[in-house]
Amino acid sequence: MAFLVTAGAPASAAVPAPAARSPVITEPAVPAAGRPADGATTPRGETRSATPSPSGPATGVGIRLLDAPVNRRDDTRAHRYVVDHLKPGTTITRRVLVENTSEIPRNVSLYAAAATVGDTGFEFAPDRTQNELTSWISVEPGEEALAPGEEVEALVTLAVPRRAEAGERYAVIWAQVSGTGEGNVQNVGRAGVRVYLSVGPGGEPPSGFEIGPLRGGREKDGTPFVSAEVRNTGQRALDLAGELWLSDGPGGLAAGPVRVEAQTLPLHGRTTVRVLLDRRLPDGPWAARLALASGWTKRTATGSVAFGAVPAAAASDEDRSDQVVTGGLVTSGLVLALFAVYAYRRRARVRRPAPAT
Repeated sequence: MAFLVTAGAPASAAVPAPAARSPVITEPAVPAAGRPADGATTPRGETRSATPSPSGPATGVGIRLLDAPVNRRDDTRAHRYVVDHLKPGTTITRRVLVENTSEIPRNVSLYAAAATVGDTGFEFAPDRTQNELTSWISVEPGEEALAPGEEVEALVTLAVPRRAEAGERYAVIWAQVSGTGEGNVQNVGRAGVRVYLSVGPGGEPPSGFEIGPLRGGREKDGTPFVSAEVRNTGQRALDLAGELWLSDGPGGLAAGPVRVEAQTLPLHGRTTVRVLLDRRLPDGPWAARLALASGWTKRTATGSVAFGAVPAAAASDEDRSDQVVTGGLVTSGLVLALFAVYAYRRRARVRRPAPAT
């Protein structure tokens, strides 16, 4: 028997505004190691979609996972996505909460569709494309009429066939609403919960990754960054997130933590994590510490980094801005001088006596 714990937050939780690049001296909360299947993400993993529709009000819908296995209580991914390892012949159920975030009543469709993990991360197949994993998944109800703001619980059943081959498979549990207009083009809004399912006898395959040396540098516009190559050394896909700290900088300066996220990393895959920083940071050297996690799999790398001199192009842009200011002052001075000369000559002509007749 599988024991479950409650996951996530109320589906009515407010959707945050899009986050800008993390400033240097801030203290953001440690992010969950993952990204939404579609739409915006609430702080505890709910995903929403709100698509303006030319045929009527916005087509909005939200969905989140309600429970996760007790043995994954400390796995942040399992509180956002269906992440599990099952033996052939096993059946499990998961509850999801769906909300109509539109301004009018909507019919919400619930279904599973295919997904893959490749070089560009977690990739969603178009429309209702099926794969082997989706053929094992059923969602009840398959469709529900919801008033604005109304919520409904749905039951996701995942039944692994007895002859299923070992390996990891991917899918998405989608909640979808469509526009109500009668035109030829209608928008579709959908939000989803990812499924990462490992199948095989025995225990779960190990997860692991390595972080390469930390390197510092600058973008062409002079923005400093810290980068590192990350390689998946385990047997499961990874959703990486974490934080970067800088310390022992010039004059004893310190900065961070700065939020770090990376795309989903496939089996045997690798990616470069690149953390952009504030342009006001001096060149260094700095002592850097990068901490990354995918669920309960965590790694930390440390090293000394320096950003180097500001590129010539960026420096020349700054110089030109000074020249523009200086040039503007000189031009203003010339205009004032010419105006003074003109006023003096005009005044002299007025005072000159008229010739005798």
